[in-house]
Amino acid sequence: MTDLHPLFAPGFKARPWWWEAAEPTARDNGLPDHTAVAIVGGGYAGLSAALTLRRLGHQVTVLDAERIGWGASSRNGGMVSGGLKVASTGLAATYGAEGARRITEAAAASFPFIEETIAREGIDCDYVRCGRYLGAWSRGHYRALEGRAAWIAEVTGLPAEMVPPARQRDYLGSDHYHGGMAAAATGSLHPGKYARGLAAAAEAAGAHLVDGVRVAGVKQEGSLFRLATDRGEVRADAVLVATNGYSKDPRGTAMPWLARRLIPLNSYIIATEELPAETIDRLFPGRRMISDSKRVLNYFRPSPDGKRVLWGGRASFRAATAEQSAPTLHGYMTATFPELAKTRITHAWTGNVAFTFDHLPHIGVQDGLHFAAGCQGSGVAMATWLGHNVALKLAGAANERFALDGLHFPTKPTYTGTPWFLPLIGGWYRLRDHIDRIAA
Repeated sequence: MTDLHPLFAPGFKARPWWWEAAEPTARDNGLPDHTAVAIVGGGYAGLSAALTLRRLGHQVTVLDAERIGWGASSRNGGMVSGGLKVASTGLAATYGAEGARRITEAAAASFPFIEETIAREGIDCDYVRCGRYLGAWSRGHYRALEGRAAWIAEVTGLPAEMVPPARQRDYLGSDHYHGGMAAAATGSLHPGKYARGLAAAAEAAGAHLVDGVRVAGVKQEGSLFRLATDRGEVRADAVLVATNGYSKDPRGTAMPWLARRLIPLNSYIIATEELPAETIDRLFPGRRMISDSKRVLNYFRPSPDGKRVLWGGRASFRAATAEQSAPTLHGYMTATFPELAKTRITHAWTGNVAFTFDHLPHIGVQDGLHFAAGCQGSGVAMATWLGHNVALKLAGAANERFALDGLHFPTKPTYTGTPWFLPLIGGWYRLRDHIDRIAA
């Protein structure tokens, strides 16, 4: 039926375009009776932690309810932005100027770390340090960005400059935004290839990766933890929960305390049919990653092979299928690039990201369980970095305290991990964006 929709190309697929080259590998590994460290969640954070723990000599088993890398790790936009989102938040009011600096610098360190990881492990994932252009939705948004550019350049150690509307075409083939900010501390990669490569590196180091095992709960008994799964019980000396946007599930929740502090949100992406190289070059000068300053943001980029536009955003704050969300995203795309009005969609997909109530990523320990989560939709570099740092903490190998470790991790009264309020907040954010735009 979907082939009949005028926006869908023949052979349209409701699955990630990334999977055409790097669908998560199916493994047939058995579940051990005991492991030194059990990691629940086989995404970037869990795999990065497993790799670090193995390098430190610890036995590790990674458990995933689906296939390793099946979740957001092979579904995201492939934008490697480090700590830019953290650097853009008002931390000083809560943590003071020095605390804000420590947190921001710790977040910014995620960018060089993922570059080092890719190089060290020889991961072939189409990585390029390409920079990002952040389009200002209004003149007011431009002024707000202007106030943060120098700070972002300082904490990332790479340039960030304001681009007035008259120069915008040097960065983006559109007049849709009121200028914007160009930041150098951003790269691009193929997320499916990166997830597969990180998993291969962890396995080569000796980690045991197990697909299709859902952890329903964890109990501590003496010095051991017992993990109840749908394939039997596993005993572990230590447990790390790295389930992020998939932490709450009616079929089993490994760490309800963590789920109550995370807001899972669907992000939606489409891939267009192949376009001429000159079109891509015109729309994306320099092949940068693009996002905008809206509260209900869009993010978009050329595909790594330079043949398609990949467009993502918050198409819906209610449960929607990839097919249902695709026309909305196509509308956002053509509002920015009118020349793509007749360009059809070959793939559409969705996946969960996790936000926190304080807009910060976190690692820590609660009731004996280690956790890493809350990347605010910018988790390619951050999740990799969080996994590494929580592994150092678990192994007792950290040289100094990590600034995102042990921070107050807030929740809201009666919240259990099911964000019933998202449609209300999403509607309010859309209204605010509309008001900002017309006020400009």
